[in-house]
Amino acid sequence: MKGSVKTILDAVGDTPIVEMQKIGAELEASFFAKCEFLSPSGSTKDRMARALVDAAEQSGALSPGGTLVEATTGNAGAALALVAAVRGYKCICVVPEKISPEKLASLRAYGAKVIVTPTAVEPDDSRSMRSVAKQLAEDTAGAYLVDQWDNPKNPDAYADSLGPEIWAQTDGAIDAVVGTLGSGGMMMGLARFLKSQPPRAGSHKIAVVGVDASGSLYHDLAETGRLTQTSAYQLEEVGADFVPRVLDLGSLDRVVPVSDRDAFRTARDLVRLEGIFAGGSSGAAVAGALVWARENPDARNILVLLTDSANQYLSKIFNDEWMRENGFLDDEDGLGLVRDLVQLKGGADVVTAKPYDNVRQVVRKMKQHGISQLPIVDGEKLLGVVAEVDMLRYLVSGESSLDGAVKPLIEQDFRAVTPTTSIDDLKAALSEARMAVVLEGTRIVGVVTKIDLIDYLARRAS
Repeated sequence: MKGSVKTILDAVGDTPIVEMQKIGAELEASFFAKCEFLSPSGSTKDRMARALVDAAEQSGALSPGGTLVEATTGNAGAALALVAAVRGYKCICVVPEKISPEKLASLRAYGAKVIVTPTAVEPDDSRSMRSVAKQLAEDTAGAYLVDQWDNPKNPDAYADSLGPEIWAQTDGAIDAVVGTLGSGGMMMGLARFLKSQPPRAGSHKIAVVGVDASGSLYHDLAETGRLTQTSAYQLEEVGADFVPRVLDLGSLDRVVPVSDRDAFRTARDLVRLEGIFAGGSSGAAVAGALVWARENPDARNILVLLTDSANQYLSKIFNDEWMRENGFLDDEDGLGLVRDLVQLKGGADVVTAKPYDNVRQVVRKMKQHGISQLPIVDGEKLLGVVAEVDMLRYLVSGESSLDGAVKPLIEQDFRAVTPTTSIDDLKAALSEARMAVVLEGTRIVGVVTKIDLIDYLARRAS
């Protein structure tokens, strides 16, 4: 029939771009939402799933009647289960236990078999979702392990589909494209395509900005080149505790970390202020775009990729009780936000040092300001922190010099928070690290230690 498509897979793509009217209205930039959550399974992963199965069929790695196996936090699994349903494959999805009930229900509705694995295990643990998926693929006759994390066809799917679609819709008249980093395939493919296009007359190249979950390792890896200790977070579809092979952080212009709280509250704002029914990953992308816009005030048109649907988080992000229980909504008698602590502590400028300052200068600065730790910055880039215990260990080693640069003493034993981080989240951060560095964009607006938190709580109690 005229106007119809052959199968639901032919309806993947051509998602609309919508200008946001209220979110970010205080900024000079205009924000545009690429509504990938309107894809058939509810996420941008449909593009990848279709392309990866096409490639597996063409190579002979997947035979008729075979089984797709994948480790997924839900959206890729739903997309693969959709493809499996249309093309007559079986599908096994291995998921972490933090996955939302709605995602579990969606996977099972498509007919996928679901294996739930522990969230808080190391990537190489035999119980991790990737390890379990790999073992299942080896043990299942006719199985094909999709492996979005390491499959080079993952970025290709977005370079060949999403990139040209955005270019055609916008004519390249955008300053930045912002999206979350899960496996990294979407943003790597977009970076490859967009950076290969000639800039419009009189314009700059389009910045490609990745958004990471606070607690994941991508942001620190992009900023410092070092793998740092990850910590637990609630945000789904964003970040990782290992480095996928498809990931090339060097192709991005910036990686912005976003907290659970900021991601979830922004997702709720998308629905309630803009009528855009997008999920937690989308909320993180918008929150990251707002940070980037404040760092780049000359930018005018910012395209944000909204990759997941609110339908998948109704019992969590859009449930006030769940949000309150997890510290993402404040009760009237709540403990407040990090900005309250920083204001109570005093609004003096944060004392910092540079990586090539010598130890003598840093010790003198600590003594002068009566502090026991300070951030080390290179321009606006936070490299890490040094604390008095690090200086002491260095000075008693017998191989030290007060005239040596402080750079070798830089540690990563801190957590980044924002002024809008809740005190409950700050408590959790300080249970895992020596201190918290308060960032507003890239600007350091405070350093908080355990004793600062104790003092704040004691003063509130009195």
